[in-house]
Amino acid sequence: SSSSIIQGGGKDFTRQRGQFQQGEVRSTDRTVSLKAAQAEIERLELNRLQELKGSLDNTIDKSAELRPYREQLLIDITSEGLRVQVVDEKNRPMFELGGVKLLDHTKTILRSIGKVLNDVPNRISLAGHTDATQYAYGERAYSNWELSSDRANASRRELVAGGLEDGKVIRVVGLASSVLFNANDPYDPVNRRISIVVLNKKTEKAILNEGVLPQSKVGAGTAVTTDTLQSGTKPQLPGSLAIEPIPEPGALARENRVQENQAQEN
Repeated sequence: SSSSIIQGGGKDFTRQRGQFQQGEVRSTDRTVSLKAAQAEIERLELNRLQELKGSLDNTIDKSAELRPYREQLLIDITSEGLRVQVVDEKNRPMFELGGVKLLDHTKTILRSIGKVLNDVPNRISLAGHTDATQYAYGERAYSNWELSSDRANASRRELVAGGLEDGKVIRVVGLASSVLFNANDPYDPVNRRISIVVLNKKTEKAILNEGVLPQSKVGAGTAVTTDTLQSGTKPQLPGSLAIEPIPEPGALARENRVQENQAQEN
């Protein structure tokens, strides 16, 4: 038998390697189960994003207003989620030349997209892009970085006007010409675009945790304050961030006197 009664408890030396008592779960089994569950969650999420892509494609194909702009709407699935790119064409830009005012057809496109995107619970990220042509209007301090940022934010407002819940947008950035769609021709109009990403949970979590120290590193409910340090509580911070508690006034002197008295007695 692989079990025995040991008086007073203790290790069961009759138990063979690889044997598990009833109710025990091997850590490897738990790991496999967690990985399988995570893989299933990601599979379901991917299916939902693919369904959303199909819904957007159908909306575009069935809309008399959107169909003429089909070539300017690029929809694909990336490692971050479902990406919708609204790109410029040579004779059909999205914005006024050198400005942030959306043209009427761009408003129509973004409002239609906003309505569809609101049907899924996923959060949204927006990025504005320009080509490599340097911005030549307005103040000297205003560059393609500011222009792409302002265009991304103008697009956000139009998505919201179309029905997208404003709280679903968690990032709006301007990337100027740092991420070219057509790297072979930095001046290609297609590089001027708005990128809308319906984020998967992994990417959403990464964005929301940017620059945030995990709670598990600090300890639940631990606030690193002067009062905390003076009380002798040592916050659990990682590595070089560890902070020693501040001793009470006179504590070091009292400790030295105690050590001197002990030395004299000895």
